Amino acid sequence: MSVSSEPSFARSPLPNKIAVLGAGAWGSALAIHLAKAGHQVTLWSHGVEQAEKLEQARENSRYLPNIAFPDNLSVTASLTAALGSVESVLVVVPSGAFRSVLGQLSELVDTQKVHIAWATKGFEPETQSLLHQVAQQVLGKEAGLTVLSGPTFADEVAKGSPTAMVSASPNLAEAQYWADVFHFGAFRIYTQADMVGVEVGGAYKNIMAIATGLSDGLGLGANARAALVSRGMVEMMRLGQALGGQPETLMGLAGLGDLVLTCTDDLSRNRRFGKRLAQSNQTAEAVMDEIGQVVEGVKAVIAVKQIAQRLALDLPIMEQVYLIVSEKTTPKEAVMALLARSGKSEG
Repeated sequence: MSVSSEPSFARSPLPNKIAVLGAGAWGSALAIHLAKAGHQVTLWSHGVEQAEKLEQARENSRYLPNIAFPDNLSVTASLTAALGSVESVLVVVPSGAFRSVLGQLSELVDTQKVHIAWATKGFEPETQSLLHQVAQQVLGKEAGLTVLSGPTFADEVAKGSPTAMVSASPNLAEAQYWADVFHFGAFRIYTQADMVGVEVGGAYKNIMAIATGLSDGLGLGANARAALVSRGMVEMMRLGQALGGQPETLMGLAGLGDLVLTCTDDLSRNRRFGKRLAQSNQTAEAVMDEIGQVVEGVKAVIAVKQIAQRLALDLPIMEQVYLIVSEKTTPKEAVMALLARSGKSEG
């Protein structure tokens, strides 16, 4: 991937006026952190009722209770108001809404003059495209585009716990711009150019979190969990390299780091989804409704299944997770299918 040493437009002095699009747990947490860092932040919610509740309560009571919004963080349901005279835009909507929100964004701001990043993880469900491909299609390759990812839980970010992420852009000046924007307290961002590797890691780890949740829900123990994480890493690298990602990226924060985090802690909604699915007789849809948040791993495994078929990739854990969420097999049957696979070289 080619790297430009010059910014596509002049960098603005800090602090900035920033719009954060998406008022779920993750968008709210990042908005809180950016406001604490001294920026003027507007958090956009697609729902009028939700925006009013957030603004009135001055916290996201549903996802981040008892974490107050700083005074320099406002909430609105008007995308026009959120984007008025902004210098930077951070998109944190579910992957299924990503293209639509970027389309609205392109009509309201000059994408050649505004810094644009996203902290959304996953593939576009309809096309199986990586999100930077969607962004380039909608906004143009000339826009300053950056993906932010890494091992993070919203609750800890909002509370100011030590956090490390990756900022990736083919224009390293853009990646550094966002690293500077987020630099505050115990929050550190590392920069690089491999958007493919960062995005594959951020999507695939959710599939593996479902797998480890299923394993732990069945009571299979720590040995099985470690095996799933290790072999999941192999599958992640296999897919990442097939799509053009770099092995070093997948061994870093956005790959291995995020994989370990989401596979081993119940703050991960994907892991909780897998555990609950294994422990109950509920359908995948019913468990998602119970969790009450988007389970991105379900969308990711459907997309990766199609990519794997197209590229003839052997991704056996992904395959079994796909069969489970599509209700073509049970968690116990999936485990037996994995155990029945013949021995082979570890590569």
